Amino acid sequence: MAVRLPRALHPFRTRQYRILTTALVISMLGAGTWIVSLVFQVKALGGSPSDLSFVAALNALGLVAAVLIAGAVADRVPQKRILIVCEATKVVGFAAAAVLGLTGTVEIWQLAVISLALGIVDGFFYPAYSALLPSILPADDLLPANGLEGTLRPVVVQAAGPLLASILIAAWSPALAFGVVACVQLIAVAALLFLHTTPVRRDISADAGQHPVAALLVDIRDGMSYMVRTPWLFGTLLFACLWVLVVLGPIEVLLPFAVTGQTGGGAGAYAIVLAAYGAGGAIASLIVASNKLPRRYLTTMNVAWGLSTLPLVVIGITNQLWLMAALLFVVGAGFAVGGVIWGTLLQRRVPPAMLGRVSSLDFFVSLALMPVSMAIAGPIGEAIGFEWAFLAAGVIPAVLAVVTIVAFRMRRDEIANPLEPTSPLQTVGAVESGDSPLS
Repeated sequence: MAVRLPRALHPFRTRQYRILTTALVISMLGAGTWIVSLVFQVKALGGSPSDLSFVAALNALGLVAAVLIAGAVADRVPQKRILIVCEATKVVGFAAAAVLGLTGTVEIWQLAVISLALGIVDGFFYPAYSALLPSILPADDLLPANGLEGTLRPVVVQAAGPLLASILIAAWSPALAFGVVACVQLIAVAALLFLHTTPVRRDISADAGQHPVAALLVDIRDGMSYMVRTPWLFGTLLFACLWVLVVLGPIEVLLPFAVTGQTGGGAGAYAIVLAAYGAGGAIASLIVASNKLPRRYLTTMNVAWGLSTLPLVVIGITNQLWLMAALLFVVGAGFAVGGVIWGTLLQRRVPPAMLGRVSSLDFFVSLALMPVSMAIAGPIGEAIGFEWAFLAAGVIPAVLAVVTIVAFRMRRDEIANPLEPTSPLQTVGAVESGDSPLS
């Protein structure tokens, strides 16, 4: 008797997806634990918002610096190999932080160096993951898969990870949490070893005899050219770039200090706020994954991103933990709706041979100002006050969303390019034998 799965769970019919998701979830748990542990390690060293800005900015700088090259590599090298190297490198970085912390020799500059290295690793991870997914799943399963990732990421990174971090910090110190993170990452590496190696989905025979560096530069140039001449892609990335500049710094840098300073809470209170943010994203992602892609997908995506930040206006003025948590729930939900649709659009509308490069450009262009946002959030918050910083972060994206939709004619584009459901048997890329639906 056949098992009929809900639409949101359709990707789990594919064995390779189940393996990839297992590794991803384990890695997410480590990432969520690391994020909170790093914040409180900086605070334990007497660090200020500006110090945390410095550490966070270097992580963002590493990501932005690596991601363009990483996208070209992801279109040339089997993505499984890239993912394994990335996860193994994280083990080394987390273990180094644990040793430094447990021996009492850790300093902020050391955490900043490790954060920089982890940013570079993330720069290689995400293009490889984005390029791999369409090669192991049918086209109609991409929206549910992105929705599932959007559900799992906040639950694990912003809820389970911070919860684990708060327990370990309360039990001993952030250093203990770093050690646990290193062990968790080892499990992710082991899981990836069971993933099949899928062939790259482009012909690179024409590059024979060309210097590898020159070939990578040509790849990057071709990806940029495609981005600029594709209005829906270029417009959305430009909006995302400005969104990150205005929003990400206050959330990543000022929020921990707003929680502890305005509500009087500690690591547990911060974990609660992050958990609410994650819960909003998880629920919204699951809802999107359970339904068809909206007909007005570009409009829906940009409006969701633009309106999702409005609750931040209240974050800078409230001293109620429950209200902060409720507001961050709404922020997480709106951001997730846009994110799930966006990931699916890249995998459905971008040519497969260019997906790694376009995915890397997605990260590069949209996150190009992330180091700036991280670096200036602390000083600006200290100079003008958290209430004004969060006010700007809440209102400006809503205006930018409207401008983007109108200036780049998003409504006309989405009508001219409908993403109709494909045949259940149609796939994007080769699905390995043995990956038939559950029965």
